[in-house]
Amino acid sequence: MFVEIEYLNLCTTVTSRSVAMQANNPAPAPGFSNTGYAPGNQAPYGHPQYAAGNFYGTPAPGPYAYQAHPMGNPPGAAVPPIQNQPPGTIWMPIPPPIPNCPPGLEYLTQIDQILIHQQIELLEIFIGLESNNKYEIKNSLGQRVYFAAEDTDCCTRNCCGPARPFTIKIMDNLGHEVIRLERPLRCSSCFFPCCLQEIEIQAPPGTPVGYVVQNWHPCLPKFTVQDEKRMDVLKISGPCVVCSCCEDVNFEVKTLDEASNIGRISKQWSGFLKEAFTDTDNFGISFPMDLDVKMKAVMLGACFLIDFMFFESIGDSQQRAGVWQ
Repeated sequence: MFVEIEYLNLCTTVTSRSVAMQANNPAPAPGFSNTGYAPGNQAPYGHPQYAAGNFYGTPAPGPYAYQAHPMGNPPGAAVPPIQNQPPGTIWMPIPPPIPNCPPGLEYLTQIDQILIHQQIELLEIFIGLESNNKYEIKNSLGQRVYFAAEDTDCCTRNCCGPARPFTIKIMDNLGHEVIRLERPLRCSSCFFPCCLQEIEIQAPPGTPVGYVVQNWHPCLPKFTVQDEKRMDVLKISGPCVVCSCCEDVNFEVKTLDEASNIGRISKQWSGFLKEAFTDTDNFGISFPMDLDVKMKAVMLGACFLIDFMFFESIGDSQQRAGVWQ
């Protein structure tokens, strides 16, 4: 009898402890195991868990539909915090360092589409003076990847207009300059084929990773994408009439023999008021996921060069309609 009473007491104690442990550590969501996690790091009950390869779920359909790829640091590596994040801004998670990848370009290895939104400058609207352009660079999920700011003096901006030479600094979400774009002063008309437009892309600043060079053509805007050794890699071709009235303007990114398209740079229609009274533009860039990360950075430079060449003027009446203008 005494042994049976002790056995019942022991069972009661074990059961009480199990109930207490379940109360302190709720069961995880279905399909997720808390095994191997230290106390306090388990997934709370009902917390949504994503299957491998779909950390961010399925985004809403749109012109730049994108299936996100897994991101994160290797096991045991600490994720650095996102600092100085502006209110209402969602930054793309910081990816881990990648061997042989220029610092700061790790973000580009995770994406195959980029959205560029130019910020509205009230000074330009009310006074008419050209100010330094600023851009938000986002992925297709709306997360900010970079922030770009032009660094050009006032005299150059307002005397040379859209043809001005410029320096654009592209910063990551920690405020580090990771890409620099350098555009020299060149002729903007196809009637002078010896001095056409080009832009140099540096990553990190001071280290060229590629160039975008305009090719002479009497009707079409054509460009060649080159690597750091000035070797031709890709071609870019735009429409004969570059007009953004009520529709997108597409510049196709092609293989070197121009036999097939592998990407696109699109100037997106922003609406009548914005197009008529401001020079703020929205662009979308698409490229293969496995494209060399340096060439992805060069595609960014190509987009900014196209913006200044054809879409920097305020209002369609002042906008260039092609390479001949």
